[in-house]
Amino acid sequence: MEESAWHKRTALPLIIASLAYLVAYSWRVIADLEGTGRVIASTVILVTWAMFIADYLVRLALATDRRLWFRRHLPALAFALIPVLRLVRLLRFLTRLPGMKTTAGGVLRTQILVYGAGASVILIYIASLAVLEAERHAPDADITTFGIALWWSCVTVTTTGYGDYTPVTDIGRWVAVGLMLGGVALAGVITATLASWVLERASREHDDQEPATRAQVRLLMDKIDALTAQNAAGGAGGTGGVDGVGGAGGRGSSGGENAGGERGNDSLGDGGDERPGG
Repeated sequence: MEESAWHKRTALPLIIASLAYLVAYSWRVIADLEGTGRVIASTVILVTWAMFIADYLVRLALATDRRLWFRRHLPALAFALIPVLRLVRLLRFLTRLPGMKTTAGGVLRTQILVYGAGASVILIYIASLAVLEAERHAPDADITTFGIALWWSCVTVTTTGYGDYTPVTDIGRWVAVGLMLGGVALAGVITATLASWVLERASREHDDQEPATRAQVRLLMDKIDALTAQNAAGGAGGTGGVDGVGGAGGRGSSGGENAGGERGNDSLGDGGDERPGG
């Protein structure tokens, strides 16, 4: 089986597994489960996580060039490590709504904004659950409820850093590091997208100053090559026809003159012989 065929067959089951993972993890942390409930939720989390790891390893094994596949499918690795990120793919329909920009730049900006916003929401939610689970029962901890954890995640991901709530455990601090890195990346994406939109608006009425893309240059060169080939073929056909007709006509005239000359000479010879005294 090819890697692409495997990926298509497992896409829907893995999205369902992502939902199950999110529900089980939320249930375990927010409800602060103990006993049988915690065992059930933890089992669902481990099973779904194992499904994502197995899917990634199978796709890697089925790839023709594994190194190239690894470099080109880094998001798949992120989906395997953080399964709920796969839910971002459910936002694909938002990039295809009627009235959306159909240009290459407009489509790309829409995808970046939709996927970036979706990934940010999921990241904030998962980070809130993770920091709450790590901090809730720690000594001197002040992140003890889901509301506080959600507030702390929003403050951290925007790199605001009010400092009213801070993690005291090592796991909580590592969660903070991941959130800060995600916040910096999000700010960069928003800034780049806004700058691209401003440049497009500014150059909308000055398209003569807009640089041509490689695809446009390639299309223009293909048209030039096609016209050159067409002209060359037409010139060769016209030249051959003229030569052929001219040659045939020349041969016909020459033949006629030779025949007429021969007939004239014969007539003169005959007439000379018939004249009296000839």
